[in-house]
Amino acid sequence: MSLEVRVRTRVGDFHLDAAFQAPEGITALFGPSGAGKSLTLRCIAGLTLPTHGRVVVNGSVLLDRAARIDLPARERRLGYLFQHHALFPHLDVAGNVAFGLHGMPRPQRIERVRELLALVGLEDFEGRRPGGLSGGEQQRVALARALAPEPRLLLLDEPFSALDMEIRLRLLDELKALHRRTGVPMLLVTHDVEEVRRLAHWVVRYRKGSVVEEGPTATLLKASGNNRPGFSPWGWPEAPRT
Repeated sequence: MSLEVRVRTRVGDFHLDAAFQAPEGITALFGPSGAGKSLTLRCIAGLTLPTHGRVVVNGSVLLDRAARIDLPARERRLGYLFQHHALFPHLDVAGNVAFGLHGMPRPQRIERVRELLALVGLEDFEGRRPGGLSGGEQQRVALARALAPEPRLLLLDEPFSALDMEIRLRLLDELKALHRRTGVPMLLVTHDVEEVRRLAHWVVRYRKGSVVEEGPTATLLKASGNNRPGFSPWGWPEAPRT
């Protein structure tokens, strides 16, 4: 996968001016809260239209303001997993996962849902309702739903930050294993250095609406002068542990 992002826009008093390129694998957009990471993700997804910008995934131009190209979000073939899973409470697990597969014939849709639930470890949960699931199980369902239409890129906006530490670490390891099995490239928003260590192959560091550094995770951690677990290599306090 190749990803080229250049976006510039203003929201209220906040100014975003970010540009980076990401290679294969899992890329982390890393920095303190309010640095513009999630806004960048929204511009990539087609949920926010930047004043100026260009987004190219694998040679396909999703956005180019100068050329007046702006593909609708539904045509960008991107999966999106939010911090809050936003499952439909009136649908069971299978219905939630199948929501984006309406154009697929029913037999194939059923098979695809079963395949995805097995992938996230929820084989026997098809008929369960979201209200009867734990937070970790709900995020697994949301992840399966995001993967259902076979996206060319999966966008992850701090998907596990609301979960307790034990569940979060387990899901991070599962997400990395899932990436190895599926090969789907991922773009992860986080302010937690431990998530960067565990998941990311490439890091794009944000500060006050701009990209200030990018490169291989191991290289940036080594350059920080400290690679101990629990240490924030760029001088920010660690995210609170819940």
